[in-house]
Amino acid sequence: MCMISVHFDQVVGPVKPMHAVNNGPAHALSNVAINNHEAWRDAGIPYARNHDASLYPGYGLEHVVDISAVFPDFSADVNDPASYDFVLTDEYTEAMLDNGTKPFYRLGTKIEHWTKKYGTLPPADFRKWAEICAHIIAHYNEGWADGHRWNIEYWEIWNEPDLGPKTWGGTPEQFYDLFEITAKHLKERFPQLKIGGPALARDTEWSDAFLQEMQRRRVPMDFFSWHIYCADPAKLTARQEVLRQQLTKYGYGNAETICNEWNYTKDRKNLFVYNLEVVFSAKGAAFCTACMLTGQQSTLDMMMYYDARPGTILNGMFDFYTLGVLKGYYPFKMFNTLYRMGSSCSARADDKDIYVSAAKDAAGNSSILLCYYTDDDTVTETKTVRLDLTGGADSYDMYLLDADTDAACTGVFTGGCITLAPNTVVLLKSTGTDKGEV
Repeated sequence: MCMISVHFDQVVGPVKPMHAVNNGPAHALSNVAINNHEAWRDAGIPYARNHDASLYPGYGLEHVVDISAVFPDFSADVNDPASYDFVLTDEYTEAMLDNGTKPFYRLGTKIEHWTKKYGTLPPADFRKWAEICAHIIAHYNEGWADGHRWNIEYWEIWNEPDLGPKTWGGTPEQFYDLFEITAKHLKERFPQLKIGGPALARDTEWSDAFLQEMQRRRVPMDFFSWHIYCADPAKLTARQEVLRQQLTKYGYGNAETICNEWNYTKDRKNLFVYNLEVVFSAKGAAFCTACMLTGQQSTLDMMMYYDARPGTILNGMFDFYTLGVLKGYYPFKMFNTLYRMGSSCSARADDKDIYVSAAKDAAGNSSILLCYYTDDDTVTETKTVRLDLTGGADSYDMYLLDADTDAACTGVFTGGCITLAPNTVVLLKSTGTDKGEV
Protein backbone atom coordinates (compact mmCIF):
# COMPACT_ATOMS: atom_id res chain seq x y z
CA MET A 1 0.00 0.00 0.00
CA CYS A 2 1.19 3.49 -0.87
CA MET A 3 0.89 6.27 1.69
CA ILE A 4 0.22 9.84 0.60
CA SER A 5 0.64 12.56 3.21
CA VAL A 6 -0.96 15.94 2.54
CA HIS A 7 -0.62 18.87 4.96
CA PHE A 8 -2.96 21.67 3.99
CA ASP A 9 -1.64 23.59 7.00
CA GLN A 10 1.81 23.78 5.35
CA VAL A 11 2.01 26.10 2.34
CA VAL A 12 5.25 25.48 0.45
CA GLY A 13 4.89 28.13 -2.28
CA PRO A 14 2.71 28.97 -5.25
CA VAL A 15 1.23 26.49 -7.68
CA LYS A 16 3.44 27.10 -10.69
CA PRO A 17 2.43 27.21 -14.38
CA MET A 18 3.28 23.61 -15.16
CA HIS A 19 0.39 23.37 -17.66
CA ALA A 20 1.67 25.94 -20.14
CA VAL A 21 2.11 24.82 -23.76
CA ASN A 22 3.69 25.55 -27.10
CA ASN A 23 1.37 27.39 -29.50
CA GLY A 24 -2.06 28.86 -29.10
CA PRO A 25 -5.70 28.17 -29.86
CA ALA A 26 -6.60 27.34 -33.42
CA HIS A 27 -8.80 29.89 -35.12
CA ALA A 28 -10.94 29.18 -38.13
CA LEU A 29 -9.63 29.03 -41.66
CA SER A 30 -11.49 31.22 -44.14
CA ASN A 31 -13.88 28.44 -45.19
CA VAL A 32 -14.11 26.39 -41.97
CA ALA A 33 -16.09 27.73 -39.02
CA ILE A 34 -14.61 25.64 -36.20
CA ASN A 35 -12.14 26.38 -33.44
CA ASN A 36 -11.07 25.03 -30.06
CA HIS A 37 -11.49 28.26 -28.10
CA GLU A 38 -14.04 27.06 -25.55
CA ALA A 39 -12.01 23.99 -24.63
CA TRP A 40 -8.87 26.11 -24.54
CA ARG A 41 -10.42 28.56 -22.08
CA ASP A 42 -11.73 25.72 -19.93
CA ALA A 43 -8.23 24.30 -19.60
CA GLY A 44 -6.90 27.61 -18.28
CA ILE A 45 -3.66 27.47 -20.26
CA PRO A 46 -1.51 30.17 -18.57
CA TYR A 47 1.22 30.71 -21.19
CA ALA A 48 1.79 29.65 -24.79
CA ARG A 49 5.17 29.73 -26.51
CA ASN A 50 4.90 30.50 -30.22
CA HIS A 51 7.76 28.31 -31.49
CA ASP A 52 6.96 26.36 -34.69
CA ALA A 53 3.74 28.32 -35.20
CA SER A 54 4.79 28.77 -38.82
CA LEU A 55 4.37 25.04 -39.44
CA TYR A 56 0.57 25.19 -39.04
CA PRO A 57 -1.78 26.50 -41.76
CA GLY A 58 -4.37 27.65 -39.22
CA TYR A 59 -1.96 30.24 -37.86
CA GLY A 60 -0.56 31.44 -41.18
CA LEU A 61 2.39 29.16 -42.06
CA GLU A 62 5.47 31.08 -43.23
CA HIS A 63 3.77 34.43 -42.63
CA VAL A 64 3.63 34.19 -38.85
CA VAL A 65 5.95 34.69 -35.82
CA ASP A 66 9.42 33.91 -37.26
CA ILE A 67 11.78 36.83 -37.83
CA SER A 68 11.87 35.97 -41.52
CA ALA A 69 8.07 36.24 -41.57
CA VAL A 70 7.72 39.48 -39.64
CA PHE A 71 10.73 41.12 -41.37
CA PRO A 72 10.78 39.32 -44.74
CA ASP A 73 13.46 41.41 -46.49
CA PHE A 74 16.56 41.53 -44.33
CA SER A 75 18.03 44.33 -46.49
CA ALA A 76 15.08 46.63 -45.68
CA ASP A 77 15.17 49.64 -43.34
CA VAL A 78 14.94 48.35 -39.78
CA ASN A 79 13.28 51.56 -38.58
CA ASP A 80 10.57 51.70 -41.27
CA PRO A 81 7.20 50.19 -40.21
CA ALA A 82 6.63 49.26 -43.85
CA SER A 83 9.49 46.74 -43.57
CA TYR A 84 7.44 44.62 -41.16
CA ASP A 85 4.47 42.30 -41.68
CA PHE A 86 2.65 41.87 -38.38
CA VAL A 87 -0.83 41.02 -39.64
CA LEU A 88 -1.07 37.26 -39.06
CA THR A 89 1.14 37.28 -35.98
CA ASP A 90 -1.16 39.92 -34.50
CA GLU A 91 -4.19 37.70 -35.13
CA TYR A 92 -2.48 34.63 -33.73
CA THR A 93 -1.28 36.43 -30.62
CA GLU A 94 -4.62 38.11 -30.04
CA ALA A 95 -6.32 34.70 -30.10
CA MET A 96 -4.12 33.66 -27.17
CA LEU A 97 -4.98 36.76 -25.18
CA ASP A 98 -8.70 36.54 -25.98
CA ASN A 99 -8.71 33.02 -24.55
CA GLY A 100 -6.90 33.85 -21.32
CA THR A 101 -3.35 32.84 -22.29
CA LYS A 102 -0.23 34.98 -22.02
CA PRO A 103 2.11 34.81 -25.05
CA PHE A 104 5.71 33.65 -24.65
CA TYR A 105 7.49 34.97 -27.74
CA ARG A 106 10.34 32.99 -29.31
CA LEU A 107 12.53 35.33 -31.36
CA GLY A 108 14.09 33.27 -34.14
CA THR A 109 12.83 30.60 -36.47
CA LYS A 110 11.06 27.25 -36.65
CA ILE A 111 12.97 23.99 -36.79
CA GLU A 112 13.93 22.98 -40.37
CA HIS A 113 13.99 19.21 -40.89
CA TRP A 114 14.44 19.52 -44.65
CA THR A 115 17.73 19.26 -46.54
CA LYS A 116 18.22 22.91 -47.47
CA LYS A 117 18.22 25.38 -44.56
CA TYR A 118 16.82 28.89 -44.64
CA GLY A 119 15.90 30.58 -41.36
CA THR A 120 18.28 28.53 -39.20
CA LEU A 121 21.36 30.05 -40.85
CA PRO A 122 23.04 32.79 -38.80
CA PRO A 123 21.65 36.26 -39.58
CA ALA A 124 23.81 38.34 -41.90
CA ASP A 125 24.09 41.14 -39.31
CA PHE A 126 23.66 40.30 -35.64
CA ARG A 127 23.19 43.90 -34.54
CA LYS A 128 20.51 44.51 -37.13
CA TRP A 129 18.81 41.28 -36.07
CA ALA A 130 18.75 42.56 -32.48
CA GLU A 131 17.23 45.84 -33.70
CA ILE A 132 14.51 43.91 -35.54
CA CYS A 133 13.73 42.04 -32.32
CA ALA A 134 13.49 45.33 -30.44
CA HIS A 135 11.03 46.71 -32.98
CA ILE A 136 8.90 43.56 -32.68
CA ILE A 137 8.75 44.04 -28.91
CA ALA A 138 7.91 47.72 -29.39
CA HIS A 139 5.06 46.75 -31.72
CA TYR A 140 3.49 44.41 -29.20
CA ASN A 141 4.19 46.31 -25.99
CA GLU A 142 4.49 50.00 -26.93
CA GLY A 143 2.10 50.42 -29.87
CA TRP A 144 4.82 50.98 -32.49
CA ALA A 145 3.76 50.52 -36.13
CA ASP A 146 0.02 50.56 -35.35
CA GLY A 147 0.74 48.02 -32.66
CA HIS A 148 -0.48 47.07 -29.23
CA ARG A 149 0.17 47.43 -25.53
CA TRP A 150 -0.13 43.80 -24.60
CA ASN A 151 2.68 43.70 -22.04
CA ILE A 152 4.19 40.43 -23.29
CA GLU A 153 6.69 39.60 -20.58
CA TYR A 154 8.81 36.68 -21.85
CA TRP A 155 11.09 37.05 -24.91
CA GLU A 156 13.25 34.08 -25.83
CA ILE A 157 16.32 34.32 -28.04
CA TRP A 158 16.47 31.47 -30.57
CA ASN A 159 15.69 27.75 -30.23
CA GLU A 160 17.89 24.68 -29.68
CA PRO A 161 21.24 26.07 -30.88
CA ASP A 162 22.96 22.89 -29.64
CA LEU A 163 21.03 20.66 -32.07
CA GLY A 164 22.92 21.48 -35.28
CA PRO A 165 21.93 22.83 -38.72
CA LYS A 166 18.20 22.08 -38.39
CA THR A 167 18.09 24.75 -35.66
CA TRP A 168 21.43 26.63 -35.83
CA GLY A 169 23.62 26.54 -38.89
CA GLY A 170 26.57 28.41 -37.39
CA THR A 171 29.27 27.73 -34.83
CA PRO A 172 28.79 27.91 -31.07
CA GLU A 173 30.93 31.05 -31.05
CA GLN A 174 28.64 32.72 -33.58
CA PHE A 175 25.67 31.89 -31.40
CA TYR A 176 27.43 33.35 -28.36
CA ASP A 177 27.84 36.58 -30.32
CA LEU A 178 24.20 36.66 -31.43
CA PHE A 179 22.91 35.96 -27.94
CA GLU A 180 25.20 38.52 -26.32
CA ILE A 181 24.36 41.31 -28.76
CA THR A 182 20.63 40.63 -28.65
CA ALA A 183 20.29 40.08 -24.89
CA LYS A 184 22.26 43.20 -24.01
CA HIS A 185 20.37 45.34 -26.50
CA LEU A 186 16.92 44.11 -25.46
CA LYS A 187 17.60 44.30 -21.74
CA GLU A 188 18.90 47.85 -22.07
CA ARG A 189 15.93 48.87 -24.20
CA PHE A 190 13.31 46.99 -22.14
CA PRO A 191 14.70 46.51 -18.61
CA GLN A 192 11.29 45.53 -17.20
CA LEU A 193 10.90 42.50 -19.49
CA LYS A 194 12.24 38.96 -19.09
CA ILE A 195 14.89 38.24 -21.71
CA GLY A 196 16.43 34.79 -21.94
CA GLY A 197 16.92 31.53 -23.79
CA PRO A 198 18.49 29.63 -25.47
CA ALA A 199 15.94 26.75 -25.49
CA LEU A 200 18.61 24.08 -25.05
CA ALA A 201 17.71 20.84 -26.83
CA ARG A 202 19.67 18.33 -24.73
CA ASP A 203 23.46 18.88 -24.60
CA THR A 204 24.45 19.86 -21.06
CA GLU A 205 28.12 20.11 -22.05
CA TRP A 206 27.03 22.73 -24.59
CA SER A 207 25.03 24.59 -21.93
CA ASP A 208 28.01 24.57 -19.55
CA ALA A 209 30.24 26.18 -22.18
CA PHE A 210 27.47 28.63 -23.14
CA LEU A 211 26.86 29.77 -19.57
CA GLN A 212 30.57 30.10 -18.88
CA GLU A 213 30.93 32.33 -21.93
CA MET A 214 27.84 34.37 -21.04
CA GLN A 215 29.30 34.99 -17.58
CA ARG A 216 32.62 36.08 -19.09
CA ARG A 217 30.83 38.51 -21.39
CA ARG A 218 28.52 39.75 -18.60
CA VAL A 219 25.38 38.91 -20.57
CA PRO A 220 22.08 39.41 -18.70
CA MET A 221 19.74 36.41 -18.56
CA ASP A 222 16.39 36.50 -16.77
CA PHE A 223 15.51 32.91 -17.62
CA PHE A 224 17.17 29.80 -18.98
CA SER A 225 14.98 27.59 -21.20
CA TRP A 226 15.56 23.95 -22.06
CA HIS A 227 13.85 20.86 -23.51
CA ILE A 228 13.50 17.17 -22.77
CA TYR A 229 11.71 14.24 -24.42
CA CYS A 230 11.66 11.13 -22.26
CA ALA A 231 9.51 8.36 -20.79
CA ASP A 232 10.48 8.81 -17.13
CA PRO A 233 9.50 12.00 -15.23
CA ALA A 234 12.53 11.50 -12.98
CA LYS A 235 14.74 12.39 -15.96
CA LEU A 236 13.05 15.78 -16.10
CA THR A 237 14.05 16.66 -12.55
CA ALA A 238 17.53 15.19 -13.01
CA ARG A 239 18.13 17.43 -16.04
CA GLN A 240 16.72 20.40 -14.15
CA GLU A 241 19.14 19.91 -11.27
CA VAL A 242 22.15 19.65 -13.60
CA LEU A 243 21.16 22.91 -15.29
CA ARG A 244 20.33 24.61 -11.99
CA GLN A 245 23.83 23.75 -10.75
CA GLN A 246 25.36 25.15 -13.92
CA LEU A 247 23.38 28.36 -13.62
CA THR A 248 24.48 28.82 -10.02
CA LYS A 249 28.07 28.01 -10.91
CA TYR A 250 28.22 30.76 -13.51
CA GLY A 251 26.38 33.46 -11.60
CA TYR A 252 22.85 32.94 -12.95
CA GLY A 253 21.40 31.38 -9.80
CA ASN A 254 18.49 33.84 -9.77
CA ALA A 255 17.45 33.11 -13.34
CA GLU A 256 14.17 31.28 -13.86
CA THR A 257 14.43 27.79 -15.32
CA ILE A 258 11.76 26.93 -17.87
CA CYS A 259 11.35 23.54 -19.52
CA ASN A 260 9.52 24.81 -22.59
CA GLU A 261 9.41 21.65 -24.67
CA TRP A 262 8.58 18.21 -23.26
CA ASN A 263 6.56 15.16 -24.19
CA TYR A 264 6.67 11.36 -24.10
CA THR A 265 9.45 9.79 -26.15
CA LYS A 266 11.22 6.46 -25.74
CA ASP A 267 13.82 5.40 -28.32
CA ARG A 268 12.83 7.95 -30.96
CA LYS A 269 14.57 6.04 -33.77
CA ASN A 270 13.22 2.51 -33.23
CA LEU A 271 9.92 3.14 -31.43
CA PHE A 272 8.65 6.19 -33.28
CA VAL A 273 5.14 4.84 -33.97
CA TYR A 274 4.87 3.48 -30.43
CA ASN A 275 5.72 6.92 -29.05
CA LEU A 276 2.86 8.45 -31.02
CA GLU A 277 0.45 5.78 -29.81
CA VAL A 278 1.37 6.62 -26.23
CA VAL A 279 0.95 10.37 -26.75
CA PHE A 280 -2.70 9.81 -27.75
CA SER A 281 -3.48 7.27 -25.01
CA ALA A 282 -4.45 7.15 -21.36
CA LYS A 283 -0.83 6.25 -20.64
CA GLY A 284 0.23 9.47 -22.37
CA ALA A 285 -2.26 11.42 -20.26
CA ALA A 286 -0.87 9.84 -17.09
CA PHE A 287 2.66 10.67 -18.23
CA CYS A 288 1.67 14.32 -18.74
CA THR A 289 0.12 14.46 -15.29
CA ALA A 290 3.16 12.83 -13.70
CA CYS A 291 5.47 15.33 -15.40
CA MET A 292 3.42 18.34 -14.30
CA LEU A 293 3.27 17.06 -10.73
CA THR A 294 7.00 16.33 -10.80
CA GLY A 295 7.68 19.81 -12.12
CA GLN A 296 5.55 21.35 -9.39
CA GLN A 297 7.58 19.56 -6.74
CA SER A 298 10.91 20.55 -8.35
CA THR A 299 12.83 23.82 -8.61
CA LEU A 300 11.41 24.48 -12.08
CA ASP A 301 9.53 27.73 -12.61
CA MET A 302 7.45 26.73 -15.65
CA MET A 303 6.82 23.85 -18.04
CA MET A 304 5.47 24.15 -21.58
CA TYR A 305 4.13 21.04 -23.31
CA TYR A 306 5.08 20.46 -26.95
CA ASP A 307 2.71 20.84 -28.68
CA ALA A 308 -0.83 22.24 -28.62
CA ARG A 309 -0.59 23.05 -32.33
CA PRO A 310 -3.17 20.98 -34.22
CA GLY A 311 -1.53 18.77 -36.80
CA THR A 312 1.75 18.11 -35.07
CA ILE A 313 2.45 14.46 -34.31
CA LEU A 314 3.12 15.37 -30.67
CA ASN A 315 -0.21 17.04 -29.91
CA GLY A 316 -2.12 14.74 -27.60
CA MET A 317 -4.55 17.53 -26.70
CA PHE A 318 -6.56 18.37 -29.84
CA ASP A 319 -7.66 16.42 -32.89
CA PHE A 320 -6.12 17.69 -36.12
CA TYR A 321 -9.32 17.51 -38.17
CA THR A 322 -12.12 18.35 -35.74
CA LEU A 323 -10.12 20.32 -33.10
CA GLY A 324 -12.00 18.24 -30.53
CA VAL A 325 -10.29 17.36 -27.26
CA LEU A 326 -8.23 14.18 -26.93
CA LYS A 327 -7.29 12.16 -23.87
CA GLY A 328 -4.18 14.26 -23.29
CA TYR A 329 -6.23 17.44 -22.93
CA TYR A 330 -7.63 16.55 -19.54
CA PRO A 331 -4.40 16.62 -17.46
CA PHE A 332 -4.05 20.31 -18.30
CA LYS A 333 -7.62 21.06 -17.24
CA MET A 334 -7.17 19.02 -14.07
CA PHE A 335 -3.88 20.68 -13.12
CA ASN A 336 -5.54 24.05 -13.66
CA THR A 337 -7.74 23.26 -10.65
CA LEU A 338 -4.60 23.37 -8.50
CA TYR A 339 -3.30 26.43 -10.33
CA ARG A 340 -6.48 28.42 -9.74
CA MET A 341 -6.33 27.70 -6.02
CA GLY A 342 -2.91 29.29 -5.90
CA SER A 343 -1.16 27.99 -2.78
CA SER A 344 0.78 24.73 -3.04
CA CYS A 345 0.64 22.59 0.09
CA SER A 346 2.98 19.87 1.34
CA ALA A 347 2.18 16.56 -0.38
CA ARG A 348 4.32 13.42 -0.56
CA ALA A 349 3.92 9.81 -1.74
CA ASP A 350 6.14 6.91 -0.66
CA ASP A 351 5.88 5.06 -3.99
CA LYS A 352 7.99 6.11 -6.98
CA ASP A 353 5.11 5.44 -9.40
CA ILE A 354 2.60 7.58 -7.50
CA TYR A 355 2.74 11.33 -8.12
CA VAL A 356 0.88 13.96 -6.12
CA SER A 357 0.44 17.68 -5.48
CA ALA A 358 -2.10 19.57 -3.40
CA ALA A 359 -3.35 23.14 -3.21
CA LYS A 360 -5.73 25.43 -1.37
CA ASP A 361 -7.20 28.89 -1.84
CA ALA A 362 -7.93 31.80 0.48
CA ALA A 363 -11.57 30.74 0.87
CA GLY A 364 -10.62 27.40 2.38
CA ASN A 365 -11.22 25.23 -0.70
CA SER A 366 -8.64 22.53 -1.37
CA SER A 367 -7.72 19.98 -4.01
CA ILE A 368 -5.38 17.04 -4.59
CA LEU A 369 -4.15 15.75 -7.95
CA LEU A 370 -2.56 12.31 -8.01
CA CYS A 371 -1.71 9.70 -10.59
CA TYR A 372 -0.26 6.25 -10.99
CA TYR A 373 2.09 6.27 -13.98
CA THR A 374 4.26 3.42 -15.17
CA ASP A 375 6.12 3.04 -18.45
CA ASP A 376 6.11 -0.75 -18.08
CA ASP A 377 3.32 -2.03 -20.32
CA THR A 378 3.43 -5.46 -18.66
CA VAL A 379 2.23 -4.07 -15.33
CA THR A 380 -1.47 -4.77 -14.73
CA GLU A 381 -1.70 -4.77 -10.94
CA THR A 382 -3.63 -2.01 -9.23
CA LYS A 383 -2.19 0.01 -6.36
CA THR A 384 -4.06 0.97 -3.22
CA VAL A 385 -3.30 4.46 -2.01
CA ARG A 386 -4.10 5.63 1.52
CA LEU A 387 -4.40 9.39 1.95
CA ASP A 388 -3.41 10.92 5.27
CA LEU A 389 -4.82 14.47 5.21
CA THR A 390 -4.07 17.20 7.73
CA GLY A 391 -6.50 20.08 7.38
CA GLY A 392 -8.53 20.31 4.21
CA ALA A 393 -12.17 19.40 3.73
CA ASP A 394 -14.43 16.72 5.15
CA SER A 395 -15.30 15.43 1.69
CA TYR A 396 -14.02 15.72 -1.88
CA ASP A 397 -15.64 15.23 -5.26
CA MET A 398 -13.54 12.67 -7.11
CA TYR A 399 -12.78 12.96 -10.84
CA LEU A 400 -11.28 10.07 -12.77
CA LEU A 401 -9.15 10.04 -15.93
CA ASP A 402 -8.32 6.65 -17.38
CA ALA A 403 -8.76 4.66 -20.58
CA ASP A 404 -12.55 4.67 -20.23
CA THR A 405 -13.32 7.92 -18.38
CA ASP A 406 -12.51 11.51 -19.31
CA ALA A 407 -12.17 13.42 -16.03
CA ALA A 408 -15.76 12.69 -15.00
CA CYS A 409 -16.98 12.96 -11.41
CA THR A 410 -17.28 9.36 -10.15
CA GLY A 411 -18.20 9.86 -6.51
CA VAL A 412 -17.29 11.46 -3.20
CA PHE A 413 -14.12 10.77 -1.20
CA THR A 414 -14.46 11.11 2.58
CA GLY A 415 -11.12 9.63 3.58
CA GLY A 416 -9.27 6.35 3.53
CA CYS A 417 -8.04 4.56 0.41
CA ILE A 418 -8.28 4.84 -3.36
CA THR A 419 -7.47 1.96 -5.73
CA LEU A 420 -5.67 2.98 -8.91
CA ALA A 421 -5.12 0.97 -12.07
CA PRO A 422 -1.88 1.62 -13.96
CA ASN A 423 -1.86 4.98 -15.76
CA THR A 424 -4.82 6.48 -13.93
CA VAL A 425 -5.31 10.08 -12.80
CA VAL A 426 -7.54 11.23 -9.93
CA LEU A 427 -8.49 14.78 -8.95
CA LEU A 428 -10.03 15.44 -5.55
CA LYS A 429 -11.83 18.77 -5.12
CA SER A 430 -13.41 19.86 -1.87
CA THR A 431 -17.13 19.28 -2.19
CA GLY A 432 -19.07 22.29 -3.39
CA THR A 433 -16.19 23.85 -5.35
CA ASP A 434 -17.48 24.32 -8.92
CA LYS A 435 -19.39 21.07 -8.53
CA GLY A 436 -19.58 19.01 -11.70
CA GLU A 437 -16.69 20.80 -13.38
CA VAL A 438 -13.01 19.87 -13.29
